[in-house]
Amino acid sequence: MTVVIVGASRGLGRALATGLARAGHEVIGVARTLPPESRGWIAADLSKPAEAAALIGAGVPQSVDTVIWNVGVWEAAAFSPEYDFAAAGAAATAEIETLVATNVTAAILGLRALLPTLTAHARPRVILTGSTSGLRGSGRPEVAFGASKHALTGIAEALREGYRGDGLAVTTLQLGNLNTEDGLEVPEREAAARGAGTLIPVHDVVRIVVALLELSPASFVREITLPALLDERF
Repeated sequence: MTVVIVGASRGLGRALATGLARAGHEVIGVARTLPPESRGWIAADLSKPAEAAALIGAGVPQSVDTVIWNVGVWEAAAFSPEYDFAAAGAAATAEIETLVATNVTAAILGLRALLPTLTAHARPRVILTGSTSGLRGSGRPEVAFGASKHALTGIAEALREGYRGDGLAVTTLQLGNLNTEDGLEVPEREAAARGAGTLIPVHDVVRIVVALLELSPASFVREITLPALLDERF
Protein backbone atom coordinates (compact mmCIF):
# COMPACT_ATOMS: atom_id res chain seq x y z
CA MET A 1 0.00 0.00 0.00
CA THR A 2 0.98 3.63 -0.44
CA VAL A 3 0.31 5.47 2.81
CA VAL A 4 0.19 9.20 3.50
CA ILE A 5 0.91 10.02 7.15
CA VAL A 6 -0.02 13.56 8.14
CA GLY A 7 2.03 14.69 11.12
CA ALA A 8 4.89 12.33 10.37
CA SER A 9 7.98 14.22 11.51
CA ARG A 10 8.06 13.26 15.19
CA GLY A 11 6.48 11.26 17.99
CA LEU A 12 3.80 8.79 16.97
CA GLY A 13 3.81 9.97 13.35
CA ARG A 14 7.52 9.29 13.01
CA ALA A 15 7.08 5.85 14.59
CA LEU A 16 4.25 5.06 12.18
CA ALA A 17 6.33 6.15 9.20
CA THR A 18 9.21 3.93 10.31
CA GLY A 19 7.05 0.96 11.26
CA LEU A 20 4.94 0.93 8.10
CA ALA A 21 8.00 1.28 5.89
CA ARG A 22 9.50 -1.74 7.67
CA ALA A 23 6.25 -3.62 7.02
CA GLY A 24 6.69 -3.06 3.29
CA HIS A 25 4.42 -0.08 2.67
CA GLU A 26 5.45 2.98 0.70
CA VAL A 27 5.23 5.96 3.06
CA ILE A 28 4.78 9.64 2.23
CA GLY A 29 4.94 11.95 5.21
CA VAL A 30 3.38 15.37 5.64
CA ALA A 31 4.83 17.78 8.20
CA ARG A 32 5.47 21.46 8.76
CA THR A 33 9.20 20.81 9.12
CA LEU A 34 10.59 17.88 7.16
CA PRO A 35 13.38 15.70 8.58
CA PRO A 36 16.57 15.46 6.48
CA GLU A 37 15.88 11.94 5.20
CA SER A 38 12.33 12.77 4.05
CA ARG A 39 12.76 12.66 0.29
CA GLY A 40 9.39 12.81 -1.45
CA TRP A 41 7.55 14.07 1.65
CA ILE A 42 5.27 17.12 1.62
CA ALA A 43 5.86 20.28 3.65
CA ALA A 44 2.59 21.83 4.86
CA ASP A 45 1.61 24.00 7.82
CA LEU A 46 -1.75 22.72 9.07
CA SER A 47 -2.40 25.91 11.02
CA LYS A 48 -3.11 27.34 7.55
CA PRO A 49 -5.75 24.75 6.50
CA ALA A 50 -6.63 25.87 2.97
CA GLU A 51 -3.02 26.29 1.95
CA ALA A 52 -2.03 22.98 3.54
CA ALA A 53 -4.90 21.10 1.87
CA ALA A 54 -3.90 22.45 -1.53
CA LEU A 55 -0.28 21.39 -1.02
CA ILE A 56 -1.26 17.91 0.16
CA GLY A 57 -3.79 17.36 -2.63
CA ALA A 58 -1.31 18.45 -5.29
CA GLY A 59 1.65 16.63 -3.78
CA VAL A 60 0.41 13.08 -3.29
CA PRO A 61 0.85 10.51 -6.06
CA GLN A 62 -2.11 8.70 -7.58
CA SER A 63 -0.93 5.47 -5.97
CA VAL A 64 -2.04 6.63 -2.49
CA ASP A 65 -4.77 4.38 -1.10
CA THR A 66 -4.40 4.99 2.64
CA VAL A 67 -4.33 8.15 4.77
CA ILE A 68 -3.35 8.29 8.43
CA TRP A 69 -4.37 11.67 9.82
CA ASN A 70 -2.21 11.97 12.90
CA VAL A 71 -2.57 15.57 14.05
CA GLY A 72 -3.29 16.99 17.46
CA VAL A 73 -2.10 20.18 19.13
CA TRP A 74 -3.36 21.29 22.52
CA GLU A 75 -3.45 24.36 24.74
CA ALA A 76 -0.08 25.40 26.16
CA ALA A 77 -1.10 24.64 29.76
CA ALA A 78 -3.18 21.57 28.94
CA PHE A 79 -2.85 18.51 31.17
CA SER A 80 -1.39 20.60 33.98
CA PRO A 81 -2.76 22.36 37.10
CA GLU A 82 -2.13 25.70 35.36
CA TYR A 83 -4.78 25.08 32.70
CA ASP A 84 -7.41 27.84 32.75
CA PHE A 85 -10.05 27.83 30.03
CA ALA A 86 -11.42 31.19 31.19
CA ALA A 87 -8.09 32.94 30.69
CA ALA A 88 -8.76 36.10 28.71
CA GLY A 89 -6.68 38.09 26.28
CA ALA A 90 -5.64 38.07 22.65
CA ALA A 91 -3.02 35.34 23.16
CA ALA A 92 -5.54 32.91 24.66
CA THR A 93 -8.02 33.58 21.85
CA ALA A 94 -5.38 33.13 19.16
CA GLU A 95 -4.29 29.86 20.74
CA ILE A 96 -7.82 28.44 20.52
CA GLU A 97 -8.27 29.63 16.94
CA THR A 98 -4.99 28.00 15.89
CA LEU A 99 -5.88 24.77 17.69
CA VAL A 100 -9.25 24.48 15.95
CA ALA A 101 -7.74 25.34 12.57
CA THR A 102 -5.00 22.73 12.96
CA ASN A 103 -7.03 19.91 14.53
CA VAL A 104 -10.39 20.32 12.81
CA THR A 105 -10.45 22.61 9.76
CA ALA A 106 -7.23 21.18 8.33
CA ALA A 107 -8.58 17.65 8.72
CA ILE A 108 -11.80 18.48 6.90
CA LEU A 109 -10.13 20.33 4.03
CA GLY A 110 -7.17 17.95 3.79
CA LEU A 111 -9.28 14.81 3.65
CA ARG A 112 -11.58 16.44 1.11
CA ALA A 113 -8.54 17.09 -1.09
CA LEU A 114 -7.39 13.47 -0.77
CA LEU A 115 -10.70 11.69 -1.33
CA PRO A 116 -10.64 11.67 -5.17
CA THR A 117 -7.25 9.92 -5.09
CA LEU A 118 -8.27 7.50 -2.34
CA THR A 119 -11.58 6.43 -3.83
CA ALA A 120 -9.98 5.63 -7.19
CA HIS A 121 -8.60 2.50 -5.49
CA ALA A 122 -10.32 -0.75 -4.60
CA ARG A 123 -9.36 -0.63 -0.89
CA PRO A 124 -9.23 3.00 0.28
CA ARG A 125 -8.61 3.53 4.01
CA VAL A 126 -8.57 6.47 6.39
CA ILE A 127 -7.22 6.16 9.94
CA LEU A 128 -7.79 9.12 12.25
CA THR A 129 -5.79 9.55 15.44
CA GLY A 130 -8.25 10.63 18.08
CA SER A 131 -7.84 10.78 21.83
CA THR A 132 -9.49 9.42 24.94
CA SER A 133 -9.95 13.13 25.78
CA GLY A 134 -12.58 13.17 23.03
CA LEU A 135 -14.68 10.39 24.56
CA ARG A 136 -17.70 10.76 26.81
CA GLY A 137 -16.69 10.67 30.45
CA SER A 138 -13.04 11.34 29.64
CA GLY A 139 -12.59 13.30 32.85
CA ARG A 140 -10.50 15.96 31.12
CA PRO A 141 -11.15 19.75 31.38
CA GLU A 142 -9.29 20.93 28.25
CA VAL A 143 -12.20 22.45 26.33
CA ALA A 144 -10.67 23.29 22.96
CA PHE A 145 -8.61 20.11 22.67
CA GLY A 146 -11.47 17.90 23.84
CA ALA A 147 -13.87 19.59 21.44
CA SER A 148 -11.48 19.12 18.54
CA LYS A 149 -11.13 15.40 19.26
CA HIS A 150 -14.92 15.03 19.57
CA ALA A 151 -15.08 16.72 16.15
CA LEU A 152 -12.68 14.16 14.69
CA THR A 153 -15.10 11.38 15.64
CA GLY A 154 -17.85 13.29 13.85
CA ILE A 155 -15.68 13.61 10.75
CA ALA A 156 -15.10 9.87 10.77
CA GLU A 157 -18.82 9.11 11.11
CA ALA A 158 -19.75 11.37 8.21
CA LEU A 159 -17.00 10.11 5.91
CA ARG A 160 -17.96 6.53 6.64
CA GLU A 161 -21.56 7.09 5.60
CA GLY A 162 -20.83 9.39 2.69
CA TYR A 163 -18.29 7.06 1.06
CA ARG A 164 -19.42 3.61 2.13
CA GLY A 165 -20.43 2.92 -1.47
CA ASP A 166 -16.84 3.65 -2.55
CA GLY A 167 -15.52 1.03 -0.14
CA LEU A 168 -13.89 3.60 2.13
CA ALA A 169 -12.88 2.09 5.48
CA VAL A 170 -12.64 4.72 8.23
CA THR A 171 -11.12 3.88 11.62
CA THR A 172 -10.70 6.17 14.62
CA LEU A 173 -7.95 5.41 17.14
CA GLN A 174 -8.90 6.85 20.53
CA LEU A 175 -5.52 6.90 22.21
CA GLY A 176 -4.61 7.57 25.81
CA ASN A 177 -1.37 9.11 27.06
CA LEU A 178 1.53 8.09 24.84
CA ASN A 179 5.21 7.64 25.51
CA THR A 180 6.55 9.62 22.55
CA GLU A 181 10.03 9.99 24.02
CA ASP A 182 10.97 6.45 23.05
CA GLY A 183 10.78 5.67 19.35
CA LEU A 184 10.88 2.26 17.72
CA GLU A 185 14.66 2.19 18.10
CA VAL A 186 14.11 1.74 21.85
CA PRO A 187 13.29 -1.86 22.87
CA GLU A 188 9.58 -2.28 23.50
CA ARG A 189 10.05 -3.59 27.04
CA GLU A 190 12.07 -0.50 27.94
CA ALA A 191 9.57 1.87 26.30
CA ALA A 192 6.66 0.19 28.09
CA ALA A 193 8.38 0.64 31.45
CA ARG A 194 8.44 4.42 31.12
CA GLY A 195 5.56 5.83 33.13
CA ALA A 196 5.09 2.58 35.05
CA GLY A 197 1.83 1.67 33.34
CA THR A 198 0.54 5.20 32.73
CA LEU A 199 1.98 5.66 29.22
CA ILE A 200 1.44 3.69 26.01
CA PRO A 201 4.55 2.87 23.94
CA VAL A 202 4.27 3.88 20.29
CA HIS A 203 5.17 0.28 19.45
CA ASP A 204 1.63 -0.76 20.42
CA VAL A 205 -0.01 1.77 18.13
CA VAL A 206 2.22 0.82 15.20
CA ARG A 207 1.35 -2.85 15.70
CA ILE A 208 -2.37 -2.04 15.61
CA VAL A 209 -2.09 0.06 12.45
CA VAL A 210 -0.10 -2.63 10.66
CA ALA A 211 -2.89 -5.09 11.50
CA LEU A 212 -5.58 -2.70 10.25
CA LEU A 213 -3.88 -2.45 6.88
CA GLU A 214 -3.85 -6.24 6.57
CA LEU A 215 -7.63 -6.64 6.84
CA SER A 216 -9.58 -7.84 3.83
CA PRO A 217 -11.84 -5.44 1.88
CA ALA A 218 -14.87 -7.15 3.44
CA SER A 219 -14.33 -5.73 6.95
CA PHE A 220 -13.00 -2.76 8.86
CA VAL A 221 -12.48 -1.67 12.44
CA ARG A 222 -14.78 1.21 13.31
CA GLU A 223 -13.05 2.45 16.47
CA ILE A 224 -10.35 1.36 18.89
CA THR A 225 -9.98 2.77 22.39
CA LEU A 226 -6.45 2.28 23.70
CA PRO A 227 -5.88 3.71 27.18
CA ALA A 228 -2.86 3.06 29.37
CA LEU A 229 -3.39 0.17 31.75
CA LEU A 230 -3.30 2.37 34.87
CA ASP A 231 -5.43 5.19 33.42
CA GLU A 232 -8.12 5.36 36.11
CA ARG A 233 -10.53 7.15 33.78
CA PHE A 234 -10.97 3.89 31.88
